[in-house]
Formats: sequence, structure tokens, C-alpha cells
Amino acid sequence: MSLRSDAAALHDDLVALRRDLHRTPELGLHLPRTQEKVLAALDGLGLEVSVGKNLSSVTAVLRGGRPGGTVLLRGDMDALPVTEASGEDFSSQIPGVMHACGHDLHVAGLVGAARLLAARRAELPGDVVFMFQPGEEGFDGAAKMIEEGVLTASGRPADAAYGLHVAAATYAHGLFTTRPGPLMASCDTLTVRVVGSGGHGSAPQDSHDPIPAACEMVTALQTMVTRRFDVFDPVVVTVGTFHAGTQSNIIPDDAVFEATVRTFSPQAAERMRVEAVRICEGIAAAHGLAVDAHYETEYPVTVNDPAAYDFVADTVREIFGEERFEPLADPITGSEDFSRVLAAVPGAYVFLGATTAEDPMLAPDNHSPRAKFDDGVLADGAALLAELAVRRLATLEATA
Repeated sequence: MSLRSDAAALHDDLVALRRDLHRTPELGLHLPRTQEKVLAALDGLGLEVSVGKNLSSVTAVLRGGRPGGTVLLRGDMDALPVTEASGEDFSSQIPGVMHACGHDLHVAGLVGAARLLAARRAELPGDVVFMFQPGEEGFDGAAKMIEEGVLTASGRPADAAYGLHVAAATYAHGLFTTRPGPLMASCDTLTVRVVGSGGHGSAPQDSHDPIPAACEMVTALQTMVTRRFDVFDPVVVTVGTFHAGTQSNIIPDDAVFEATVRTFSPQAAERMRVEAVRICEGIAAAHGLAVDAHYETEYPVTVNDPAAYDFVADTVREIFGEERFEPLADPITGSEDFSRVLAAVPGAYVFLGATTAEDPMLAPDNHSPRAKFDDGVLADGAALLAELAVRRLATLEATA
């Protein structure tokens, strides 16, 4: 029996687990109910299971039948602060919280891979680490699991790492896609507080109005991207919040805005860190105002190892057929903390189309309250993760 056919036999169980997780989503680093469900799903597989000290992570190690390398497989577990409007009959039962990014499918798929590989442990020349990670959605759970030793959970550094992310839109149903090199952008945050002195809106000459200066900064940041950065090394700056004032005839003491910054190279990220703060300070000085501009680095660029990309592409084509893999032409400006794993371990991150729509370009995307994911892709996702582990351990053994 092939891994793909064995995965198909797990379909009903994986769908049941995914929908159970979907009904009870949790946010951030502490996911006690999710962790409990994962531990129950892994029970009886003969894995070496440990939980996080400072987060609700689960790390499970499968020992192969003979010594060899280590492959890490990752699935993130946390949800989003979104009120679900998908209409699914298994919609979230938790007000204001939804698995709007498909992490419930990631968990179920990784459980499926664990079951498939546990049934073949005698054949494995090495170990597999299953990384069930909380806090991907802005909490940097990957970094915290790395601090707690997930990359050496087998007793030696991982030799390869793979992850899978479902997409509610954009990609055709069942299509696997990724690219070599930069896959997803880095993510940083610029927070700016412009400080003036308030007064009556009818007499601005008697105050120091922070709002025009803050508005000028927002515009200048966009102009800077087009005039100071190479168009072939993209930078995206989006101001997502802007807060100032309480009433139309009152000049406030301060104005505050926040921007997300996305880059695809360390050089652009470092330059942006310097230039964004400098331009805000310069504009504030020109207006005779004070400013506190704080630039916080968050997730680095997600970079696929070129050889790992080829390995994934070849595996998908052989197992599922040529039509099921399509190279991703351009990087994605979203970000991902699996980037921290891939910065330390050669590997690849892969997208899997899970849309329920005939035209994926018209479907509500990940993070939408109306996002829907077809859990019919679970078996294939689990099969691919397991297949990558089996084949990579075999190549490590062959080159040892």
C-alpha cells in the first residue's frame, strides 16, 4: 500500500479532527484545548511526546527502525480574532475567534502524517520530529519553540524541515505550489507618535498641530519606497492605523500611526529600518515637533532552499501527477514564522489549494470571516508530508 492510499483511508478521521478543532479555536501561545486534542490524537502511536514550558506546543519524536538523519514536519495551531461568517455547519463556537487561516487543517494534516509514518517506523532510517506550534499569527511561536529545543528534539540537529499551508483562494483546488529562494516577505512594524501641543482648532498658530506632520510622514514613506529602493527588490509599506484627536475643533497633543513593512532581502529590511525612522524624525524637526519613531523587526524572509524546492516539486509530480504542481512565479508579501526554522534548517514551505469555489480568484481569502477550506485535501496534504519525510531520510542514509 502506498502512503497516498493509506492517507485516503484516514480521510474520515482527519476531517472529524479538523472540524472539532474548527469549532473550538484558540488564540496566541496558550491553546490548552487544542493541545489536549493533539495529544489525544497522537496517543498510542509510540511517539516521544513533550509539551512546551512557556507555550502550549506539542513536540513528538518518531524513532525510526534504524539510525539516520532527522526530518522535521511542522503544523501551526492557532486561530485569529475574527467573527466567523462562513456559514459552515461546524462554525466556531467561540465568539470572535475563528480558524480563518486554515491552521485546523494544518494540525489534522500533521496528525495524519504522524499516523502514516508511525505505521512505517521499522522502515525509516532515522527520526521524524512533529512540530505542533502555537502562536504563528503574530506571536512568534516558532522562535519560542526553537528556544525550547524543537530543532534538536531528536537528540541531534534536524537535517531537513517541511511545512504545508492551505489556501482558501488564489490557487486551484488540490494544487501544490511553491518556489525556490524567497517565498514570503519579512514582516516588521513601524510605530510613530508625533508630539505637539493641543489647542483650539480655530487658532492653530497658538498650538503645535501634530496631524499635518503625521500625514506628511505617511505620504513620505510611500514616496521613499518608490524613490529610494530598487523596484526589483520590493518593499511594501502599509499604514494600518492612524489615531489623532477627539473632536473637529480641537487640535490634539499627539498623533499616532502604525505601519507594516514587508521586504524580501536582509539588505532592504535593514535599510528600511534606518530610513523609515530617519524620514519621520526629519519631518517632525521641520515642523518643530517631537517624534518617537520605533521600528520593530518581527519575522524574517521565508526562504526555500533551492535543492529542497526541487525535491518537493519532484515528489509532488511523481506521487500526484504533473498537473498537481505548479511553480509559484512571484513571492508572497505575507509573512510566516516558519521562516525561523528554514533559516536554521534547509527545507521548503508549500502551499496547497483548498478552495471550495469554482474560481479560486473570486473566493474569500485566508483571514476573511467568510473563508472556507475544503477538508477534502487533508489526506493528500498528510501524504505529501509523510512522503517527504520518508524520501528525505532515504537520501540522507544514501549520502551518509
